[in-house]
Amino acid sequence: MILATCLAVFAVALPAAPAAGAHPAGIYFEQTTRLVSANGAEGGGVRSRVWHAAGRMRLEAGDAPGGPALVLQLDEGRALRLDPEAKLAVEIDPAGLRARSHQDASVAGTLIGAEDTLRTTALAGTRTIAGHACRGYRLKSRAASVELWVAPTLPRASVFADFLEWSGAAQALPGLVEAIRELPGFPLETRTRVSVLGETQETLSTVTRIRLGPQPAELFEVPAGFRVEKVAP
Repeated sequence: MILATCLAVFAVALPAAPAAGAHPAGIYFEQTTRLVSANGAEGGGVRSRVWHAAGRMRLEAGDAPGGPALVLQLDEGRALRLDPEAKLAVEIDPAGLRARSHQDASVAGTLIGAEDTLRTTALAGTRTIAGHACRGYRLKSRAASVELWVAPTLPRASVFADFLEWSGAAQALPGLVEAIRELPGFPLETRTRVSVLGETQETLSTVTRIRLGPQPAELFEVPAGFRVEKVAP
């Protein structure tokens, strides 16, 4: 879902990846990801919602909550795709999911030059995003530029750090992950520009709402009345 394309790896997973510092009891945030055209126009975008607590994650896409979801029970090495309409929980082969995630991250790393030396530059000014004052930074390699606006008042929560390690994506994107982890706060907006065969592709990802605190345990479990099926490895 979130790692379906190389650009999604940058725009959705990595903004939440910094893993140093405090670990809150849980976190919820909503995020919109848009492709930006060559003339600067932004498309309608894809909205996503992410819950994280105690080694477990829930990811949903779309405008309305309560739709299909991907639940990652990272503490148990288990992944489930929930279909509320069919009341079906499909248990996904974790090895296959890790392989796909690592492959996507490897391709993304090649495009962005993640193993290159990334230069970090502070951007001028401040911005307010999702109600938080943010400072900007640019990470630049030979083939790509990533601009992040981070909120120093929010902890550098390990929202996706566990997933990046579990999936192998952290190993495929070592330079980029480490550079983002060094930033002093939680990234609330990320603009990624990647040059592919002379053409620049740009993605803008913005957190529109964020809430720290305990998350309901039932969000990370199979709902009562759901049928559970396993996908063959």
